[in-house]
Amino acid sequence: MSPVFEVINLRKSFGGLAVTNNVSISMAPGDRVALIGPNGAGKTTFVNLVTGNLPPDSGDVRLAGETVTRIGAAGRVRRGLVRSFQVTRLFQEMTPAEHVALAILQRDGRTGRMFGNFLKMPNVMAEVVDLLGTLGLNDLMHRKVREIAYGQQRLLEIAVAMALKPKVLLLDEPAAGVPQSDTGRIEQALADLPADLAVLMIEHDMDLVFRFARRVIVLAAGAIIFDGAPADVTKDARVREAYLGSYANASHAA
Repeated sequence: MSPVFEVINLRKSFGGLAVTNNVSISMAPGDRVALIGPNGAGKTTFVNLVTGNLPPDSGDVRLAGETVTRIGAAGRVRRGLVRSFQVTRLFQEMTPAEHVALAILQRDGRTGRMFGNFLKMPNVMAEVVDLLGTLGLNDLMHRKVREIAYGQQRLLEIAVAMALKPKVLLLDEPAAGVPQSDTGRIEQALADLPADLAVLMIEHDMDLVFRFARRVIVLAAGAIIFDGAPADVTKDARVREAYLGSYANASHAA
């Protein structure tokens, strides 16, 4: 199967320090990959590079075979590379329905239409209802975001991302800040993502990583030190030293 997402020899330095050091990743449709690593490993820089928010010093990013290295963030979204953020970036005075409708109109190149009329657009509203219903948010669709729980806001971010019809979805700690009582909803939303969607999740919660990922990539000091099966990551000496230490030892003892 041809890769839907490729990062080839990506490099970025700040003041002579290589923050992203010759990183290469390939993902096929349907991949479920977790990117982990210690604080300062370069995960945020990597995401900013591949999403077009930061230019690399060298290397390439490809989507469905097209080189997008010199295409900006908005152009990459239009081509199917969509990300969520570690801290929610929703508009507090807008409703879930408005967020999802705006994403649909943006995807279809119709943002020039009168946005307030989206309620009278049957096709748009049908998709809004479907997406919010899938994530259990239909009862909240006309509430202000500031009035709904943080865990539900994280679910709304996933709905907005899915409204953009991604080929590749980058999730930056989707359960960050969510109460333990609500993390099950996030995990169910992840489990319900389309089977052909390639998902790269950055996460510190190792229990969530092992439940979600079919493949784990470990980044340390800007370089990949492991790329393989979740069952093997805790056995890797370099990973144990750089990051997993106590978790790996506890898991082994258990």
